[in-house]
Amino acid sequence: MKRIFDLLTGIILLLLLCIPLIIIALIVKISSKGPVFFWSIRIGRNNQVFKMPKFRSMKTDTPNIATHLLEKPDIFLTPVGAILRRYSLDELPQIFSILKGDMSFVGPRPALFNQDDLISMRKANKINELMPGLTGWAQVNGRDSLSISEKVILDKQYMENQSFWFDLKILWMTFIKAIKSQDISH
Repeated sequence: MKRIFDLLTGIILLLLLCIPLIIIALIVKISSKGPVFFWSIRIGRNNQVFKMPKFRSMKTDTPNIATHLLEKPDIFLTPVGAILRRYSLDELPQIFSILKGDMSFVGPRPALFNQDDLISMRKANKINELMPGLTGWAQVNGRDSLSISEKVILDKQYMENQSFWFDLKILWMTFIKAIKSQDISH
């Protein structure tokens, strides 16, 4: 049922957002040098590596680490990067990862390939067996302000309480937080 929801919702969103996606892609291309997409190397279900697309919001010479670990992340933002991040518009291309089957709409956020501590803690708690998500329980409960161990606790809560209705609640909370640009690093 979850995969059917992901496919149907992904196709509908892609159709509804095709014009805005094209406009954002053009703005990214015109406003800074480099590709439109940034392909982030992530760890998916069962620790499988995959490439997750995002609209590029950072300059091409940005170190390949989590943004919140950069000393001064704002100096790496492209001219439109702050806006893309504030409203999570940089995340929209992940719909393609959902349609492909690398991700779901809801699940633990996929770890970066170099987040060894998060990857090992998720493996120890069998969270790595879940499909990673565009959003998740940890995302709506603090996102980057959470420690790795807090994220794993919330991921485990999600794993233990998974349901269609819980996923809908998380999607609704994500929508509200994106509109308010709450818990989002700029």
